Amino acid sequence: MTGVPDAAPSPKSIRRLRKEYALAGLSEAEADPDPFAQFGAWFDEALHADLREPNAMTVATATREGLPSARIVLLKSWDARGFVFYTNYEGQKGREVAENPVAALVFYWPEMERQIRIVGDVARVAPEESDRYFASRPLGSRLGAMVSPQSGVIPDRAGLEARLQQLATEHQEIAPTRPESWGGYRVAPRSVEFWQGRPNRLHDRLRYRQGTSDAWLIERLAP
Repeated sequence: MTGVPDAAPSPKSIRRLRKEYALAGLSEAEADPDPFAQFGAWFDEALHADLREPNAMTVATATREGLPSARIVLLKSWDARGFVFYTNYEGQKGREVAENPVAALVFYWPEMERQIRIVGDVARVAPEESDRYFASRPLGSRLGAMVSPQSGVIPDRAGLEARLQQLATEHQEIAPTRPESWGGYRVAPRSVEFWQGRPNRLHDRLRYRQGTSDAWLIERLAP
């Protein structure tokens, strides 16, 4: 008896998990000078490739002391101001953003051998913007946002489901309004990196960062 579960992969089997990247490249000449336009081009390609939830992204935040946490969240919009997602302001993400208003985002599209990494400052979107998005959600999602004390310890699932059913009954004819504890955040990037897998692990990495003016600088990073 080794104490290792039968399903645990051995180090040898993990070492065999190796893939060569050869689908595409990314050069400075073909990169758009605007990172938001470049993001849009890659995102459109991900949509056309029929990837499952291409808007899924890792959102990493940290406490004031620098203790990090990360989770998958769905991107809901972007423009020249930044990248927007929605969540509970009183959950762990919200508490950490209040203490330390910066975040990192990562999109990973393995079918396309691509990653996008974004680091930036975080702020709440305007209440009107959160109201519009909340009203566009399915009723069940709106009620779920009202029910859940996100990241809080709860005794069981039954209480959540009972409260959801109660709210569903109350809002059969009256549309629910957005709770003040729920809304959007916008990540305004300081840097955006586009990663394209290449053979021999010599990947293409182009990083956009803001220079002394409004222009974005494009830098090639070593893989």
